[in-house]
Amino acid sequence: MQKLNLSFEEENLILGVDPGQRMGLSIFYYGMEIESSVHNSIEELILHIIGILGGLRAKRKILKIGDGNMHVAKQIVKMLNLKYCSSFELEFVDERKTSMKIKNFNQRGKRDMLSAKYISQREGYRHSILPLSITG
Repeated sequence: MQKLNLSFEEENLILGVDPGQRMGLSIFYYGMEIESSVHNSIEELILHIIGILGGLRAKRKILKIGDGNMHVAKQIVKMLNLKYCSSFELEFVDERKTSMKIKNFNQRGKRDMLSAKYISQREGYRHSILPLSITG
């Protein structure tokens, strides 16, 4: 999309994360979902997010994390701040009613990915995260 220079949507990169034992990730770029995935470790998730944030240009890079498991959510933010050397915007989002209650629906993490998608579309209190290289 960058190479085609499409300007039909705001140039935002939005990442939605459903924190928990399995972490769902949904990535929106130019208003379209470009990825939906599930990660089993925080380290694996952080490395993937860093690759996305570092690899795509966007005027605004926004990470939205569900507030259902704040312990995991805060670990994600802390590790990302330690390993990613650029600023981004962060929102903790109310994730109530983002999980479908359908029997056998979470095969291969489908429910986690869908929850992450819903989280990426919600609004929360937004603040900027500056890298530790700037803040010391």
